[in-house]
Amino acid sequence: MLAGSVITRQQIHKQVMKLMGNRFEISVVSDDADRAETRISEAVTEIRRIEHLLTTFDENSQTNLINRQAGIAPVKVDREVFDIIQRSIRISQITQGAFDITYGSIDKKLWNFDKNMTSLPDAAIAKQLVRLINYRNVLLDENNCTVFLKETGMRIGFGGIGKGYAAERAKYILQQNGVNSGIVNASGDLAAWGQQPDGKNWTIGIANPDMAQHALAHLDITNMAIATSGNYEKFVVIDGKKYSHTINPKTGLPVTGIKSVTIISPNAEIADAMATPVMIMGIKVGLEMINQIKNIDCIIIDDNNHLFTSKNIHLK
Repeated sequence: MLAGSVITRQQIHKQVMKLMGNRFEISVVSDDADRAETRISEAVTEIRRIEHLLTTFDENSQTNLINRQAGIAPVKVDREVFDIIQRSIRISQITQGAFDITYGSIDKKLWNFDKNMTSLPDAAIAKQLVRLINYRNVLLDENNCTVFLKETGMRIGFGGIGKGYAAERAKYILQQNGVNSGIVNASGDLAAWGQQPDGKNWTIGIANPDMAQHALAHLDITNMAIATSGNYEKFVVIDGKKYSHTINPKTGLPVTGIKSVTIISPNAEIADAMATPVMIMGIKVGLEMINQIKNIDCIIIDDNNHLFTSKNIHLK
């Protein structure tokens, strides 16, 4: 070895930040800390760009323009926004409406899921509120790239798919810029590719819903994406029964019976979008659906801590 030469080693370089209202953690494997930081910054810029497109917290976002013109007129949008809405509608069709971006019409005041919530809303009122939730009333014009919400008061939102889309785009930007290995973790919706510095695949623990720090099982996730929807982070207990913050768009009431759903797919957007519908559809119907779709798998933990998996899952 030449005197004065420096051995550089592959290391995981990581940054944590709040984006899209969620905790994002971006990790890249590199032998150059400055280069890793630059690559992560490029990924963050991409996530912020997507946030600006999809947010409902900016009056001038394309999402809010669509919502303001509900029942009035079609809105011309970027092709990217059009495409994500089109993909969302396809997922609604596959999940028989269990996934639906028009959930935005549900009154937030009805669902605080805090200590002040001591009883469920009246079933008739809840049913009335979900009247406007209907993906079939999102009318798309491919040629003019417009979106029209048919009913006044309808609202769309990307809470069920946006984080996964952002994670997938951030991964793409990192790969395009030469990052051969890394993880984008969008508050539990994550995409992983390449290997760890020691050459081993990336693995993830499937959290025990009762003790989130403890893993029930481990899963190899290299070149895969994973998303979990769980009732253990946001819920209320009414008359001794736990109700999750996941609302069934058909009834307007919270779902029960399942503690968590984990989806494994090559694509983070798909993983994100499919986790909640399985929770809404229930164990039997949810697994039957997943087993019919190529390259997508599922792990379900029910209220009694029983573990159910789709046919191709191999837990460690």
